[in-house]
Amino acid sequence: MNRQSRIDHPQSGIHTTVWILGDQLSHRWPEWLAHAGLGPTNTRLLFIESAAKIRSRPWHKHKLVLVLSAMRHFAQAMRDLGWPVDYRKAATFEAGLRAHIAAHAPARVVVMQPNTWQGRAFVKQLSRAGGHPVAEFLLLDSRFFLAKPEDLGASRSPLMETFYRRMRRRTGYLMDGDQPVGGKWNFDDENRRPPPRAWRASGSPLPIPNLPAFAPDPITREVIAEVAQVASAWGALDGFALPVTREDALKFCADFITHRLPNFGPYEDAMVSGQPVLFHSMLSPLLNIGLLERDELCAMAEQAYREGRAPLNSVEGFIRQLIGWREFVYACYWREMPRLREMNALNATRPLPKFYWDAQTEMACLRACVQGVWERGYTHHIQRLMVLCNFALLAGVSPQEVNEWFFATYVDAYDWVVTPNVVGMGMYGDGGIVGTKPYAASANYIHKMSTYCAGCRYDPKQRLGERACPFNALYWDFVARNADILSANPRAGMPVMALRKMKADEVAALRAQAKHFLDSLA
Repeated sequence: MNRQSRIDHPQSGIHTTVWILGDQLSHRWPEWLAHAGLGPTNTRLLFIESAAKIRSRPWHKHKLVLVLSAMRHFAQAMRDLGWPVDYRKAATFEAGLRAHIAAHAPARVVVMQPNTWQGRAFVKQLSRAGGHPVAEFLLLDSRFFLAKPEDLGASRSPLMETFYRRMRRRTGYLMDGDQPVGGKWNFDDENRRPPPRAWRASGSPLPIPNLPAFAPDPITREVIAEVAQVASAWGALDGFALPVTREDALKFCADFITHRLPNFGPYEDAMVSGQPVLFHSMLSPLLNIGLLERDELCAMAEQAYREGRAPLNSVEGFIRQLIGWREFVYACYWREMPRLREMNALNATRPLPKFYWDAQTEMACLRACVQGVWERGYTHHIQRLMVLCNFALLAGVSPQEVNEWFFATYVDAYDWVVTPNVVGMGMYGDGGIVGTKPYAASANYIHKMSTYCAGCRYDPKQRLGERACPFNALYWDFVARNADILSANPRAGMPVMALRKMKADEVAALRAQAKHFLDSLA
């Protein structure tokens, strides 16, 4: 397979096919192709829907609707710009490609590098497979990310903060010369507020703006009807209202900048019952399929700060997610794959509990989070890390099973982002490459940072007994089970010291309670 920036082609006729993947729906394709000498007079665009891919996992129905509808809308938008388009539904991607080649006989097929390990391996295999009557199979460099593995430095455990500062300097966002705006690189100390007391009171109105909703048009309604027939799909189908075009994605972004960004920073770690989004942007599903761009989001947020429409701590926190964490996990992914997916430093092997699929649990926090995923394929990052992953970490669930669940059920989950976040950060399967310590917490954290505990049958302040929150016994069982690993980590040793100061009979009782609870899980 060749990689080129400019592609030589015959002087007349359509001889080149550009295969655009479902997470590459960028409005910049005409610009990118023009740089390669390609345009509507010599190039046909190919889109393929694979029935095998659609049925390969219990994908969330909203995820399927989003990707398929966005692809169809994007293909139509390119037609409207004058590009010849071949949109195919096929049994597999390979079958669709073969059918296209048989119908149009292109001299070359051009593909932009997929963002995932499996995607690149698949394209590589296709380019080397026999039977493709095509002269060339060309690969364009991906345009969707800023960072490369070498940006992490030589350390086995790179620090996100160091990486983030490097990206700030490289991009110039929130910089005054070579120094950060406001004199600080981050404002985490201002961005960890729990939900206000008024939000905890039953029936109190929450000052949280509603997400804008985009009514399904005929294309989306057709996709919804098709997804309803996919027996393997999971989650609610009704209520889909995400943008599926760039025009609507920009409106969705503008709404966030105006209505939610000002309060995003202070409450980005807060968790509120019935609010899987809160002040978060929910732009990741759109960003991860190419409808929006990292740089334009950063620029919009910085402009809001410069114009006094959003405070610095909120804007910095948002930009940190875009050029800090998002780029960091992408670089980690490519440095550590393919071994990252199978890492299991804590030797956790318990099957994923059934309630991750049906929300049938008496733990209010987990029930609320799973219901949020069922309803829209989304919860914000603290619900993912400190409730869903935290429970699985404490319970010793297999990182691979947890990773598969997140991958299938979240509308913004793709291998490059979900695997380092779940196997690495959430489950500590990598032993400290992506995250510096296991993010394990007892019920106290959830009680402090959420409204869930007020409506739960369990008491977060009790360690033992029928009403004791399971997170407490599970936490101390986790610490005891992994004491050697935790004590060797300077950032994780304090719980081990606390455990060793506890009475032996109390530790035994906590571990027995944890075992009893885990044995009761389906």
